[in-house]
Amino acid sequence: MARLRGETNRTLSSAASLRLRAAWLYFNQKMTQKEIGDRLGVSRATVMRMLEEAQRRNEVQIWISEGIDECIALAIELEKSFSLDEAVVVPTSQETDDPSRAVGAALGRFLSETVAENMTLGVGWGRTLTASLDTFAPMRRDGVKVVSLLGGLIHPRHTNPVEYSWRLASLMDAECYFFLAPLIVDSIDTKRTLIEKCGLETLIDIATKLDVAVISCGNVTREGASLARDFVTADELRELIAAGSVCDVMCNFLDAQGRTVDHPVNQRVMSVDLDTMGKAGHVVLATGGQERAGALRATMQRLDVNTLITDEGAARALLDKGVPSQ
Repeated sequence: MARLRGETNRTLSSAASLRLRAAWLYFNQKMTQKEIGDRLGVSRATVMRMLEEAQRRNEVQIWISEGIDECIALAIELEKSFSLDEAVVVPTSQETDDPSRAVGAALGRFLSETVAENMTLGVGWGRTLTASLDTFAPMRRDGVKVVSLLGGLIHPRHTNPVEYSWRLASLMDAECYFFLAPLIVDSIDTKRTLIEKCGLETLIDIATKLDVAVISCGNVTREGASLARDFVTADELRELIAAGSVCDVMCNFLDAQGRTVDHPVNQRVMSVDLDTMGKAGHVVLATGGQERAGALRATMQRLDVNTLITDEGAARALLDKGVPSQ
């Protein structure tokens, strides 16, 4: 079933009105695109474009009533098992599908409802967070600040931390604070100099007062590591795994118990300290995929996560492993 939502003003433009009529006929009346084109006097290609635009603008909301109860049951069990304020579990489609789109869509809707005026929002990076931009449709909020929690990549293969924070802030016309430094530097002395003498102390100070922190995590295995291959060498990755690393959070490598792995890379990463970021008023962790259950588990042992957004594959794997001992 689809529910249509009008614009904030009462008078819809003719284009918007036509889009909504097309969406209603397609989703609720089950008419084909050709039948809708004949009814509205436009081509089938135009109908297709209108339907895509209606969903992009969040004018159409689609939900599935069958099978969703299983995801809700998993969410409730996650909340109880991991002492979460809220868990959101989305259905898993195919094992080969990238879960970042579905989990990101749920994150985008969550943030649309959560961001409030005068809020300071700290953000990490990853494919899931980037995917949230497609469904992020907030009302205009005054006084919002978006803070990037880590440095950037000179030549990213997938996504760039700085880009995500900028795009998110742009959607709200919010202030944006960039962590203007390379993601990994050559030495701890360089890191100290950049923080103390290049203006990053101001950003880190703001990050100590976050209302909401939004992060993801990536798995680290011998077969490969989510986005970690973009910022560490193959030799460093092997060393990190040998030292016990199972995941990275904001490019900080953790072991299965959520402890920082003893490796030089962790000393050279340009990010807000995890323990500092973890003091945010509300921590949101979003990622999916059964193979990331270990990463999620380690992250939740390190940080006091309030909201977990994931898919049913990861949810089942987390619950199958049981509750971590304190």
